[in-house]
Amino acid sequence: MYRIVVTLILSIMLLSCAISPTGRKQVLLYSDGEMSKMGIAAYDSMKKEQPLLKDAKTTAYVQCITNRLIPHLPKNLQGNNWEVNVFKDDTPNAFALPGAKIGVNSGMLTLADNQAMLAAVIGHEIGHVWAQHGNERMSQNTLAQAGMTVASVVAGESTAESQLALGALGLATKGVVLSYSRKHESEADGIGLEMMAKAGFDPQQAVELWRKMAEKSGGSQVPEFFSTHPSEEHRIKDLQKKMKSVMPLYEQAKKNGSLASCTK
Repeated sequence: MYRIVVTLILSIMLLSCAISPTGRKQVLLYSDGEMSKMGIAAYDSMKKEQPLLKDAKTTAYVQCITNRLIPHLPKNLQGNNWEVNVFKDDTPNAFALPGAKIGVNSGMLTLADNQAMLAAVIGHEIGHVWAQHGNERMSQNTLAQAGMTVASVVAGESTAESQLALGALGLATKGVVLSYSRKHESEADGIGLEMMAKAGFDPQQAVELWRKMAEKSGGSQVPEFFSTHPSEEHRIKDLQKKMKSVMPLYEQAKKNGSLASCTK
């Protein structure tokens, strides 16, 4: 029985292989249409539960930054009518969802106190959508659950040795999910950094943003090994390494007279 399930899982993985924008192999089990429907439903639900900031000028500022970034997306994502809203929430957070939805908390606007910092945040979140990280995470969870089912069957058919195998799979599954999530964050950082540079936002402000985040956390962050996000220190170092490749893009935007000018 378990051999059949294992074969089925492997077949699904082979048929669902994809490549991320950075060339990383992915397994994506869900279609773009399915992901968009889920993203739109989640966004609509949030708008009902979370109050929106009714400040047209602030929303226009966030929309301006988003509009600068969108032309640097793949054609299939450029054509979408991206909806942007500012949520009334002091938590410094932002997100983008499949289905062309973007949300920024008012608290993030306080922390990201210039256009380039906010472009780094929004570019990062759009990067998650571009790289289909949500699809990948859902696909990982689906396969992990199938794997646990196989292990349960084995455990039911065997002795204490199988129970140990079941426990080991659970730990391994958790490790894989955490590892992939950190990869997603780093990948989205790189994608966002390149987008903001091409759009005429100073990419060095992404480093300044994360320095501010590090100061805000006050050293209370969970150690990176146990976190789904890279530590601020790791993230800053990674962003600094990428400057060599993205600063020429920004300098080219300057030369072309394409610097961003979004104001609050």
